[in-house]
Parts: sequence; structure tokens; C-alpha cells
Amino acid sequence: MTILEGNAARIFEDARRMGDAALARLAAGDLRDSAEKAWDATLRATEALILTCTGQRPATSIVAGRSLRALVEEDHSFEGLAFRYHYRQEALHSECSEHAYCHPAVTARLVRETRRYIRDAERLAQRLLAA
Repeated sequence: MTILEGNAARIFEDARRMGDAALARLAAGDLRDSAEKAWDATLRATEALILTCTGQRPATSIVAGRSLRALVEEDHSFEGLAFRYHYRQEALHSECSEHAYCHPAVTARLVRETRRYIRDAERLAQRLLAA
């Protein structure tokens, strides 16, 4: 395993921990905190994917989104993940966590789907490493 792969693996592991924490907060009834933790997990998984693809970890969520859009232009298999990233950024982070507008059903579904987002980002990263 290279240093780059090791760094990305650690970031993916952190994303999984944050995703688990989001589910725990959801189970405890704290929708707003679960949304922020799910967003943090999403961002960490995206950072690991971009690190794998480009060799650089994005400094902010805006840079991560911009990097994902650039990856879509090179390879359309990133398109679904990029769409999900931006949707999650708006619904979980901007609306729910920052502005306390948490649509309960949407937020809970997105929190529960965080593990799938992380797995999908990992699969894309693994595919690139295998190429």
C-alpha cells in the first residue's frame, strides 16, 4: 500500500466512524446533529476519493465539489456521486445543520444512506487504483 492509499484509507475509515455517529444521533432523536455528522462523513469520503484521484486533498467543501465536477468531465461514472454530494451538502449541511430547516423524512433518509455514499466513493477509488 502506498502512502497515498494509506492516507485515503484512513480518511475513509474516519468517514465510516462519522456515518456511524450520525446513525447514533438519529436514533437518539437529534436530527440536526445527525445531519451534520452525515454531512461530515460525506465530505470525508469525498476528500478520500479526490485524494485518490488527484493526489491532493481538497481544502474545503467547495473545492471538493468543484473537484468532483472536474472528475465528471473526465469520467461520467462520477456523475451520480457528484449529484448526491451536492444534494447532501444542501439538505444536510446548509438547510438542516446551519439553518435548522430539517425535513424529518428527507434528513433521516439521507443519514441512513450515508453508508452507501461512502461505499460508492470507496468503490470508485478502488477502481481507479486497480486501473
